[in-house]
Amino acid sequence: MTDATADRLVVQSVARDRRRVSPIVPPHNLAGKALLIVIAIMTFLSSVTLGAVSLVRDTAMTWESQIAREATIQIKPADGLDMESALERAVAIAAEADGVLGARQVDREATARLLEPWLGAGLNIDELPVPRLVIVTIDPNDQPDFESIRAQLKTALPTASLDDHRTWVDRLVAMARAMVGIGVSVLGLILTATVLCVVFATRGAMAGNGHIIEVLHFVGAEGRFIARQFRVHFLITGMKGAAAGGLAAAAAFAGVAYWSARNMATPEADQAAALFGNFSIGLNGYVGVALIVVLTAILTAATTHLTVVTYLTDLDSRQPEGG
Repeated sequence: MTDATADRLVVQSVARDRRRVSPIVPPHNLAGKALLIVIAIMTFLSSVTLGAVSLVRDTAMTWESQIAREATIQIKPADGLDMESALERAVAIAAEADGVLGARQVDREATARLLEPWLGAGLNIDELPVPRLVIVTIDPNDQPDFESIRAQLKTALPTASLDDHRTWVDRLVAMARAMVGIGVSVLGLILTATVLCVVFATRGAMAGNGHIIEVLHFVGAEGRFIARQFRVHFLITGMKGAAAGGLAAAAAFAGVAYWSARNMATPEADQAAALFGNFSIGLNGYVGVALIVVLTAILTAATTHLTVVTYLTDLDSRQPEGG
């Protein structure tokens, strides 16, 4: 046998050995791609839920702070009532009260804009029996005596009423807190579903490569070595899927915030902004999305590790004694 022939045989033998070497977990398979898509969807839903919870919580805090800053005097039209004089009188009564920082009329144009979403553009306020408003700015550290102001208004202007918004805002805040609780529960369910998907995917990968795992384990491969192979594989899968879902959620939030900013001048947007702000989740919201991405990847790796360790422990328990 010549040296060239011997070298060729050695190369062929090495090539055959390399073909026999394959990773415990196949890097590319249909189940892996499906899991990546599932993780991306779950991360997107988790991020959207977290963003919605953050938005509602911030809005609720804004409502609570507004309770201590403003009140409204409403004057209903009546026969023989000079509305402009009544507005001036209401402003004077409110401004004289202790704890009131100022009072101002809501002019005709602003009143028309408030009614535009329901009655359309081009309203003539003088032709409609529309109540007029006075906005009272109060000192949050020195609340005025609302009952005294109501009594003075009732005497001077029988059709006037004072609303400190406390009842309505308390209801809205309670509703917002309930929505935050529901959102947190939904977020927990989504993360739980993600963990279960990873468990099933890990078990599927182990079932497909069970003979390899058993041979490696019984010939002396440590459980942590086998678990590491699965953990690294699914950690990479989780990071890819979570990053895709997180980026999609961040893009969705940025798109909604941009749309909201471009439509701030419309009456519909003004009403929406009064309830939900500018639909921007802010820096904290985006940090939360990043944390969701990291948490999803860590949960994926940790769940895989525990699943593999449990499988190997069960494998050891089924091994005959002395076998």
